[in-house]
Amino acid sequence: MSRLCVVFGGSRGIGRAVCQLLAQRGHRVVVVSRNQQAAHAAAESLPGDRHLGLSCDVSKEEEVQKTFETLSKTCGTVGYLVNAAGINRDALLLRSKSEDMVSVLHTNLLGSMFTCRAALRSMLGHGGAIVNIGSVVGLKGNAGQCVYSASKAGLEGFTRSLAKEVAARNIRVNLVAPGFIQTDMTAGLLKEEVVKRIPMGRFGEPADVAQSVLFLLESPYITGQILIADGGLQLAM
Repeated sequence: MSRLCVVFGGSRGIGRAVCQLLAQRGHRVVVVSRNQQAAHAAAESLPGDRHLGLSCDVSKEEEVQKTFETLSKTCGTVGYLVNAAGINRDALLLRSKSEDMVSVLHTNLLGSMFTCRAALRSMLGHGGAIVNIGSVVGLKGNAGQCVYSASKAGLEGFTRSLAKEVAARNIRVNLVAPGFIQTDMTAGLLKEEVVKRIPMGRFGEPADVAQSVLFLLESPYITGQILIADGGLQLAM
């Protein structure tokens, strides 16, 4: 059955790979990005038609509300929601700027809360599935990533709690926790050194994570779970 799928952070990286996979499965995809041109271009590149690109800064509640109002008027009921929008401002805590700390928490944690709340209003009475994108760093911690780790750890608690709240409404909520993935966010890392810590001996591709996201979206009896997609990294942390 074709569903309306909304992917925040869908213009690049993991989010874009998720959009590609959902479109290939015959779903109608709404690509949401802070950059309208990037969102439109990503939507245009998807197989099939009727896909849509919208701009929204998830850290701003009013923008999230407007996005879902637009979807309600033009596209109908949301079936799947994926929260892949995220930023990092890595630094030791003693060197972290307050404005950077607020930005990371607002985008990575509060932003997903805003989008989930708005999507639930569409899903109630119809059912649906939500997948949040966390991080293995949120589970294990990492020096120099205190704020990022806290934002992703918060997503884990949020995901489990929301899953309990809406399970009786046939809405499932899960989280994928990726390790090191080949995206813009990891472009500055010394990959030769990092790869030595990964048991599978390579960085993941966005498509690897997208497979995990699709699995959770389509699995009818799984909710409140954390699926780690990290090539075994957490085993070595």
